[in-house]
Amino acid sequence: MSVITFVCAGQMNSAITFPAFENGHEVRLVGSPLDRDIIDGLKKDNFHITLKRTLHDGIKYYQIEELEEALKGADLVLGGVSSFGLDWFCDEILPVLPEDVPVLTVTKGMVDLEDGTLVPYPHIFAQRQPEGKHLNLNAIGGPCTSYELADHDDSHVAFCGKDIETLKYIKSLLETDYYHISLSTDVVGVECAVAMKNAYALGVSLAVGLAEKRDGKIGSQHYNSQAALFGQSVKEMTRLLELIGGKSENIIHGAGDLYVTIFGGRTRKIGTLLGRGLSFEEAMAELQGVTLESIVISTRTARAVRKLAERGIVSLEDFPLLMHVDAIINQGAEVNIPWKDFTWNDFSLAE
Repeated sequence: MSVITFVCAGQMNSAITFPAFENGHEVRLVGSPLDRDIIDGLKKDNFHITLKRTLHDGIKYYQIEELEEALKGADLVLGGVSSFGLDWFCDEILPVLPEDVPVLTVTKGMVDLEDGTLVPYPHIFAQRQPEGKHLNLNAIGGPCTSYELADHDDSHVAFCGKDIETLKYIKSLLETDYYHISLSTDVVGVECAVAMKNAYALGVSLAVGLAEKRDGKIGSQHYNSQAALFGQSVKEMTRLLELIGGKSENIIHGAGDLYVTIFGGRTRKIGTLLGRGLSFEEAMAELQGVTLESIVISTRTARAVRKLAERGIVSLEDFPLLMHVDAIINQGAEVNIPWKDFTWNDFSLAE
């Protein structure tokens, strides 16, 4: 039996306690400062108030002030902060994590630099760890919703990091007959692929709102248009993966994650609202002003592509869907899918 300490009690981190506990490990779940009500509820009856699932009886729960105790004797640490808690995790958690314990983070995202380079969060964590400290940082990518993992639906993810032996070790702790794990040392490829899908999930969801607007019926679906936008998304994501130096096979994780994301959640909701004809401001007001990772990633990715275009490395014409999503979000443009820009001619086999 190993000791696995989960830092932050968000939905995904909490869902991974299921395979960890069922593999016979001691599981310790530590809440962030924003998770106090979650931890209080779990201590009472094991029910997670945001995941809407009952966790296994026997998991040990801690408030953030008890982090030091929860880390004692740990064999693995899982970091479950959302991208909006990145600074807190870097400033408050990384400094107190023991160097001899591998870290696995569920945080998906990337930052764009001045030259258009896109940097995944695991690299940001590495850069922002205390000077002289060398944490063994690893990350999870792939199509996996927290509630379905908690329900034991078959899920396939990728663990990525620099050291393959560490990845094999972490996999041995967490893999089950329903939680299937691939391993990769291509951190940029895996993490950027699953991060950029947020931008494109919003783009595909526009078709849902357009169908409802056209038919005058909420819940109306037109799968041809969604499929076309999905295909264009994968095409653009593949091109982006090439640009950042990720291995092409890791598009499987981004495409799978895109598929999962367009079926629910706030990203689908805002895309649907925009497709119905609401302005970006009106759609955000409808969602009560919540901050969406899809908005952040769309903006950062489009900004990076524009910088690369200015340097002559890419053409904006290769990313018509991304540019349109960005125009809607940041320039007040109306939804007007650039269908003609998606088509192309391939005469490579013509005589």
